[in-house]
Amino acid sequence: MKVKAHARFVRQSPYKVRRVLDLVRGLPVEEAEHVLRLTSRGATEPVAKVLRSAIANAEHNHALDAEELFVAEAYANEGPTLKRYRPRARGRATQIRKRTSHITIVVSDRDEEVI
Repeated sequence: MKVKAHARFVRQSPYKVRRVLDLVRGLPVEEAEHVLRLTSRGATEPVAKVLRSAIANAEHNHALDAEELFVAEAYANEGPTLKRYRPRARGRATQIRKRTSHITIVVSDRDEEVI
């Protein structure tokens, strides 16, 4: 059975989040949590939070054992971009794009992988 968790409007670039998600995709959840604890990137905190949420959803909503779960899918889509302006020389202004992400992690038990 597949169980999802989402985090929307995370103030982190999708490019940066995807680099962290690539590290945990396909791993058992215990190992994925361990990898996230040892990774020194800013996006590890929201990714770890979504992973813990997916594990909790699987345990409480579907009565799955957390030790048998693995990360089946992990992806970050682009959210809305906040547009800000910075003053520059000679009275001009340049646009600053503050990007956001929608993070989704899907955990599954091993039975789904075999099928």
